[in-house]
Amino acid sequence: MSSLPGPGMSPALKRSVHAVSQTAGRLTAGNRALPAFLIVGAQRCGTTSLYRALAQHPLILKPVLRKGVHYFDVAYDRGLSWYRAHFPLRVSHARLARRYGCRPQAFESSPYYLFHPLAGARIACDLPGVKLIALVRDPVERAFSAHAHELARGFETETSFARAVELEEGRLAGAAEDLRTAPHATSHAHRHHAYLARGRYAEQLARLEPLVGRDRILVVDSGRFFTEPEAVYDRVLEFLGLPHLGDPVFERHNARLRPGTMPRTLRGELERTFERSDALLVPWLGAEPSWRR
Repeated sequence: MSSLPGPGMSPALKRSVHAVSQTAGRLTAGNRALPAFLIVGAQRCGTTSLYRALAQHPLILKPVLRKGVHYFDVAYDRGLSWYRAHFPLRVSHARLARRYGCRPQAFESSPYYLFHPLAGARIACDLPGVKLIALVRDPVERAFSAHAHELARGFETETSFARAVELEEGRLAGAAEDLRTAPHATSHAHRHHAYLARGRYAEQLARLEPLVGRDRILVVDSGRFFTEPEAVYDRVLEFLGLPHLGDPVFERHNARLRPGTMPRTLRGELERTFERSDALLVPWLGAEPSWRR
C-alpha cells in the first residue's frame, strides 16, 4: 500500500491503484495497527482542516488511501481485516517510537460516524480505548453548507435550501430505525439529507457518552478552531497525550460557494429551533458555543 494516487491520475488508474493497494493491505492486515483516535464529525464542521493539520505531526499516522474509511457506518459488513488494511504497518509505528521515544497513533476521519445510529456501538466494540474528536459549528450555517455540498456532489436535487429543510422530516422518517433493524443497510436520505438533524450535536454526543466514556470524547468548537488554530491544536495534542513536535500549517479546506443567501426569516426561525440543543453543548465545550456569544 505504498503507491498513493496522485492528483493527476485518471479515475481508472486511481481505481486500479486502490484495488492493488487494498489487496496488499488485506494480505498484511495482521501486521497493521488499528487507529488510536477518530475524528467522528460533524460533517461540514472543519473535519478536513483538522485532519490535515494533525496529519503533519510526525507521530500521527493517517490512513494510507483516503481520509475517511467509513467502516463503522457504511462498510461494516466488510470486516475488521478490511478496515485494518487501510492503516500503516506496525513496523512503521515501531520505527517512529524508537525515533521519538513516544508511541505513534493512527487515525482516520469519517464525519458520518457521529450521526449514524450504530457507528458508536461498533466503534466501542472494535476499538476499546479509542478516543473520539467531534467538531461542532453553528448548526444553521452547517445545514446551509451541507445543502450546498450535497447539491454540488449530485446527492441533492432540491435546489432550494428552504424547501430541502421543509422536506427533511419526511425524507428521514423511519430511516434511523431501518438502519438499526438492518445493520448492513444504507440510507441515502439519512446520509445526505439530514440538514437539521445532524446539527443536533448534543443528542448525538449523548448517544456516544455511555459507549466510550466522556473522558475519551473531545468536542471542538469549529469557530474557535478557525480563529485560534494553534490553541485548539495544542488542546487536541494534550487530549491525545502527544508531544508538540513542530508547527503545522493551518489551512481551511473544502469550503464551498453558496448558491445564494439564506432568507433572514428562515435563519431566525432555525436559530430558535437550535437554542435548546446549543445550550446542551455548554458542558461539552466548557463555554457557550462561539455562534451564541
